[in-house]
Amino acid sequence: MFDFFTFQVRPRIIFKAGAIDGLRAEIEQLRASRTVIITDQGTRDAGLIERVQAGMAGATTLAGVFSNVPQGASIAATEQAAAFAHSVEANLLIAVGGGSSLDTAKAMRILLAEGGTLRAHADNIRLHHPLIPLIAIPTTAGSGSEVSTWASVRDATARTKISLNHPALAPDLALLDPELTYTMPPQLTAATGLEALAHAIEALAGINANPISDILALQAIDMISNNLRDATYDGGDMAARGAMLIAACIAGMAFSSSGGSGLGMIHALALAIGGTLDVQHSLVNTVLLPYGMQFNSVAVPNRFARIARYMGVNSGGRPEEDVIADGIDAVRLLAADCGLPSRLRDVGVPQAAIPSIVDTALTDPAWLNNPRTVTPEQLLEILYTAW
Repeated sequence: MFDFFTFQVRPRIIFKAGAIDGLRAEIEQLRASRTVIITDQGTRDAGLIERVQAGMAGATTLAGVFSNVPQGASIAATEQAAAFAHSVEANLLIAVGGGSSLDTAKAMRILLAEGGTLRAHADNIRLHHPLIPLIAIPTTAGSGSEVSTWASVRDATARTKISLNHPALAPDLALLDPELTYTMPPQLTAATGLEALAHAIEALAGINANPISDILALQAIDMISNNLRDATYDGGDMAARGAMLIAACIAGMAFSSSGGSGLGMIHALALAIGGTLDVQHSLVNTVLLPYGMQFNSVAVPNRFARIARYMGVNSGGRPEEDVIADGIDAVRLLAADCGLPSRLRDVGVPQAAIPSIVDTALTDPAWLNNPRTVTPEQLLEILYTAW
């Protein structure tokens, strides 16, 4: 029984192969005269920005392209991008790329509206002015940032990540075009897919889960378990690419959209690692996911049994603990089948960094949604075992 929950999805979502070709009509609805594209160099080198420019031709003036987004959104790049967009008087942003590009665009909107520095807004976002419109076009299927109210940005000076959250941060339009994900290499396809799976699993297991976030999370788990291998090994498989793009989107809705379930220990640890070290966020999520599942499953075993069933585990008449164990093994097998690492040492985490990672992780607000409390000693044991 639920006494109370809220759920609201802000962005309008368009899904279609070739949807980018209809971008002009969407921009015209926003009445934007000067547009800046926010992206990373890899996306630009893949020729995807030319597809975006062709789709928007005639609807707006392209005031510039900011393509200096690093792997993992950073305060420095966000503030540079905001200064650039301000200098060319942009009144529309189009973010094209993975979660880093989308998070950069979302965070820079705060600076464009309110001024100041990103650090000054990190702890308490108060918006007194409307945010500049944002169209989010993901080229990876993982972060769900195209529909989420969150943006995660690395503070390289403090060696930590700041999490920004406000209902207005969600983009105005999420354009899902599987044709734009064809250029993803296999490892990135696999790692971002496991990141989306972590979103769905933590949303379903979290204490803030509700019937709407549940159904979204379960659907995402089902789609990922049935399509990630095909998307990884046949990048031109339109059906698998499309399914993964939808799955990542709805997993993002499950954990984020105003009143969504939230995340938990896996992301608290992954964000602490990503703030301390320059490592790929999705790979860290991949490694930690089975360990987080094992730890949390004793708190909400019925939920982890459901996860196992949606991962394809046969539960017929079997003890619940066996079903859960098989579900965790199914996640490990999915990662292994897609060629992903299973140890923190293999994704660039030195053993000596583990104690400081634990200290940082314990301050993350994601613990408020985690179904099981944890001690520093338990976290140390988990990370040393994962190392």
